[in-house]
Amino acid sequence: MSEINLKPLADRVVVRPLTDEEAGNVSASGIIIPDTAKEEKPEQGVVMAVGAGKWDEDGEKRLPLDVKVGDRIVFSKYGYDEVKLSGEKYYILSETSILAIIN
Repeated sequence: MSEINLKPLADRVVVRPLTDEEAGNVSASGIIIPDTAKEEKPEQGVVMAVGAGKWDEDGEKRLPLDVKVGDRIVFSKYGYDEVKLSGEKYYILSETSILAIIN
């Protein structure tokens, strides 16, 4: 996994979205399933960087994130900001936008 030059703050994570092939959006015969057929499905990606976590209510310690670099995740389709770095597309999202970790 390549290292990126983005360091997310607080409870944010940087995610590389999966390609159609990686996400299983290509049929067995190689036909790509169009976005209109998968509009309501959440996104999938790989965690590339994680922030240090939010501060607790007392501001005394940081609350660690449940995800780590390399985790494959499912996240809300509308809960991220897109950035491009060195020609690659990444999403920055809050941990609360992550729906699940794929095992």
